[in-house]
Order: sequence, then C-alpha cells, then structure tokens
Amino acid sequence: MISTNDPFYQDVARQLEALILDRTLLPGSKIPSERQLAQRLSVSRPVVREALKELRGRGIIETRRGRGSFVSEMLPAASDQSPLRHLFRDHSRAVYDLLEVRELLEGQSAFYAALRLTPADRHRISKAYEAMDHSTSGEIDVNIEAKMDHNFHRAISEATHNPFLAYTLRSLSELLLDSVITSVNNLYHRPEQRTMLSVQHRSIFVAIMDQKPDEARAAAILHIQEIRKSLQAIEMENQRLERAGKWGLIKDRQ
Repeated sequence: MISTNDPFYQDVARQLEALILDRTLLPGSKIPSERQLAQRLSVSRPVVREALKELRGRGIIETRRGRGSFVSEMLPAASDQSPLRHLFRDHSRAVYDLLEVRELLEGQSAFYAALRLTPADRHRISKAYEAMDHSTSGEIDVNIEAKMDHNFHRAISEATHNPFLAYTLRSLSELLLDSVITSVNNLYHRPEQRTMLSVQHRSIFVAIMDQKPDEARAAAILHIQEIRKSLQAIEMENQRLERAGKWGLIKDRQ
C-alpha cells in the first residue's frame, strides 16, 4: 500500500511533469498506461497510480473513460466571440500589431527549435512542412492552406521545449490563425507572392533541420517582415484605386 506521505510517487509525478514541461508530452497527448510507465520508470504500478492521481488532482492530466489518461490542454478553449478576435477582424491596424507579435515570438521559436531539435521534433516539423508544401501546389483553398501554414509554425513552437513560449503561442492560437488567413487570402492569389512565401517557408524549414539557430531566426523574421510589406503595398494600391474611382465619379458629374 502506498501512503500519500510517501515521496516516491511524488518523484514519479515530478518526472511526468518534467516531460510535460519540456513538451515531450504535448497537451492532448495520451499518457502511457500504468504498466508501461511502471516498466519505463522501474517502479511498481501502485506508485504510478498514485502519481497519476496526484496529477489528475492538480488538473495537469485528465482521464477519459475507456481511453486512458491524457495531458490537459490547460488553456481555455478559444471562442469565436472573443473581443480580441472581433477587434482583429474589424480593424486593419490590428493585422500589423499582430504581425509585430508574430515577428518577436516566431523568430525566437525558430531559433530555439533549431537549437533544441530532437528526432521527434524533426518528424513533426517535417510532416507539417510537407503537408503545407503539398497544399500550396494545387487549387487555392484559403482555410485549408491557412491551417497548414499555421500548423507548420505551431510545430516549430512546440520544438522550442520552452513551455512558456509554447503556451503563449497556443493562447494566441486563434488570433494567429486569423493572421495567417489574412495573409493567405491576400497573397496566395498572387503567383509571385505565393512563390515568395513558399521560398521563405523552405528557408525556415531547412535552417531548423540543419540546426542553424541564427539562420532559422533570421529566416522567420524576414518571413513576417515580407508579409507586412506585401500587405501594406496591397493596402496602398487599394487606396489608390479607391481615390481614382472617386475622382472618376467627380469628373463624370461635371
């Protein structure tokens, strides 16, 4: 019988917490069974059971009937009614504010992903990149391509093994996806812009796979800066066309 005062199960709980903190066990991922954990950690199943009970009590893991234990999401579910999402959608300036945030966070994410890349990270990032690259080779579906783009950058953030950076990005997930949708919707219909984004994604991917942190960060920052420049150029062109249209109406009335 394991006593709740016995520190042994707490050591096991801390080991599992460490796996969650360094992103080896991601939010939503399934925890190995009691038997598997007991074998891997060289402890008895009652010790594992107490450790899981401890983590469940703290809300770090959750048990789903008939399916086992899973790492909790730990962040509130995103709502389409979020005031921030309404601000983002209704005011064009918010697009550029969010791009500034993306430049800071995604630049550092690429740096640390390249620095700390594990075989599992390599597999996840490669899979996300290949899915994104494949999605951009055919007809344009804004939502699908934006989701693939978003998943690629999210896989990079998970590879930082920095829980605060990863959770910060996850907490902004829906806003970041909105930002990507804006980029895809405005840029992917222009062949030269679509090619530019594809080349930039490739540069980020290669730098991370080659484990070159400085190059990865520079490529990620350049990617966001070029998106900003392109969106600003499109906005200025639209304003010019709008002014020209108004001038034409004035001349017609004279």
